[in-house]
Amino acid sequence: MTFSIVARCEATGQFGMAISSSSPAVAARCAFARAGVGAAATQNVTNPALGPVMLEAMAAGLSAAGAVAAAREADGFPDYRQLLAIGAEGPPAIHSGAKALGIWTSAAGRDCAAGGNLLANDSVPGAMVAAFEAASGPLGDRLVAAMGAAVAAGGEAGPVHSAGMLIVDRASWPYAELRCDWIEEGCPIEAIAKAWEVYAPQADAYVTRALNPVAAPSYGVPGDE
Repeated sequence: MTFSIVARCEATGQFGMAISSSSPAVAARCAFARAGVGAAATQNVTNPALGPVMLEAMAAGLSAAGAVAAAREADGFPDYRQLLAIGAEGPPAIHSGAKALGIWTSAAGRDCAAGGNLLANDSVPGAMVAAFEAASGPLGDRLVAAMGAAVAAGGEAGPVHSAGMLIVDRASWPYAELRCDWIEEGCPIEAIAKAWEVYAPQADAYVTRALNPVAAPSYGVPGDE
């Protein structure tokens, strides 16, 4: 019921992930990232506790593969889970249990990994990785490109209703956390893409306002809160 991508930006050190599903509020349960550590996804008969397990493992020095193994060991039902992780160094890692739903598969690149279940076809994760690697610009732009490629490749077997994108930079809070928790008509990925288009030019300013208001843009301009 879900397809997602976890990724890192070699130039900025940011980590991010994007996800979409026919289920409501998918990003609330499945999207995890921590500044300086990595990004993780837990999906397919989801156990949200496994996202923090993977991040804690990578924070302790384990590789992405070690983090996924730790999550499998911490869970009593690994055959039902699909897990993705990427850390600051080394290749990403993926686990898809034998009881994953429908057509399920995954693909990995140098700085990203994608996976899905109940897919329209088995080409979707590969299309996501190829689009991410072919795109340029900020990490958010490349994540949006990957999700668009997933839709173009067929996406989920049925209509998707929710989507989200999570990016972390250097601060303890998200650099960007954009969600569409339910939509009946249209595509939630398009809603996330539009939200990123609006948010991206202001993202650095929001960080500056938090860390050093004196250096922030003057109050009273659009986007002040």
